[in-house]
Amino acid sequence: MTTPSQRLRTALDALDTAFALPPEAPFAIGGCTRCYTVAELEALAGPAHLVPDDLVSCVAVEATDHWADFPALYHRTTPRIVRLLTTGRLHSGFGMIASWLLAAGWRDWAPAQQQALEQVWDAWWRSTLHEYPGNEGATGVLETVAVSTGSLSPWLAVWTGTRTEAAGRHLDDALDHWLAPPGLADLRLGFRDEMLAGPELLDWLISLEEGRIGAAQLFEIERLAYS
Repeated sequence: MTTPSQRLRTALDALDTAFALPPEAPFAIGGCTRCYTVAELEALAGPAHLVPDDLVSCVAVEATDHWADFPALYHRTTPRIVRLLTTGRLHSGFGMIASWLLAAGWRDWAPAQQQALEQVWDAWWRSTLHEYPGNEGATGVLETVAVSTGSLSPWLAVWTGTRTEAAGRHLDDALDHWLAPPGLADLRLGFRDEMLAGPELLDWLISLEEGRIGAAQLFEIERLAYS
């Protein structure tokens, strides 16, 4: 039986394949020469699979105006960024990576590439809910997949249907995060606050069956939802 972590590895390999075909065309990169050396810019212009991990990590969260052609650069490095992110080698920038994927226009990429990325997101989310503590907390993973795809509901539906101990512990941690000031009601996700998530999260939390949320947290959720 295939485990969630195995599904994630398979999805990441499929993402590499989707971006490797057809063969990469020559790529010219211009960027901020105060932040990046000529050698680093040359590396970014070379084969994407040869770019050092630390340089890929910089691209993942660098301001978009640091590059002459940000959409093209982010597109060609997306498989590398996503692999680092989903395997726990990038521990910050979840909202930024989601926002940068939107800024790079990932919804206009080749259908096979879009589908491969969506499959990684699905596998990553399910893997997260089956492992605790795992590489990352559920809130960061949820922010990435929801903001980049433009929808919370399918990811929350998976969480509802996942009754593992890990999913429950991730929910406890998420509630500690969401209920902390400034609170859940006006919560926005994404580096650019693209997604107003609070109202939908409140509705979802209220809908969960009895016993999945502790009494103290549930009291605060109901206060927010019905005030």
